[in-house]
Amino acid sequence: MRSWRALGGALCSGALWRRLSGPQEQRLLQQASCGLVAFVAAAMVLARFVGVPYGRYSSPAFGWRLPARASWLVQEAPSCLVPVLLIVCSDGARLAFCPNRVLLALFVAHYFYRAFIFPLLIRGGKSMPLLTFVMAFIFCSCNGYLQGRKLSNYAEYPSDWCTDPRFILAWLGGLLINVHSDHILRELRKPGETGYKIPRGGLFEYVTCANYFGEIVEWCGFAIACCTVESLAFAISTFLILVSRACKHHKWYLNKFEDYPRSRKIIIPFVF
Repeated sequence: MRSWRALGGALCSGALWRRLSGPQEQRLLQQASCGLVAFVAAAMVLARFVGVPYGRYSSPAFGWRLPARASWLVQEAPSCLVPVLLIVCSDGARLAFCPNRVLLALFVAHYFYRAFIFPLLIRGGKSMPLLTFVMAFIFCSCNGYLQGRKLSNYAEYPSDWCTDPRFILAWLGGLLINVHSDHILRELRKPGETGYKIPRGGLFEYVTCANYFGEIVEWCGFAIACCTVESLAFAISTFLILVSRACKHHKWYLNKFEDYPRSRKIIIPFVF
């Protein structure tokens, strides 16, 4: 117990984080960003051969399973909580500046919704394999550290950065598409219903995975606003994960429903 208290005290020590700060940690953040993309790429290669074992593709062959809502909350929470802990435990020198505060707030707000609100909206939901949960937890923990530490301690922006239209439009537009598309998917089933239906309305008239398209737009907008290696790595990782998942969804819908609209693209309207 004492050792855990000592560890907690050390992590929350401002002196510790001041010693870690500097060019060496900035190099570490960049290297970890590359590692994050490599981790995701390796996971996608694995998924190509063994599948992505959650949601409609769930299978008992992947071992111990976790409740959908609880696993979603726990795996997504680090992206929200790690930046907050970094703010509490370190000096967060760059948070004295408005652009840094706003950008970090956008990131934390998204994952507060994803971790603590979205799971409550899930209707039913299939259990999640432990392997999928662990990989998602690792990704969210690392990404929370990368975005939180970069924006709170190192990223520098002009004072008028918040007035640049690049700063908010893509992120906000992507978020709205994502939330609206999630709402359409939830409303496909009435209370007590199971099974799958063809999504209708919104961008689902143009693509199979409108919710994924919204998330890609959101984090590409975030990367443009941040202009950091860390945010770019996050956007690339999101793109790889969601495009891979969308391709599988599209094929599944075509095989499942004879009347599925053949004109719909996979994830990017009119393009792919």
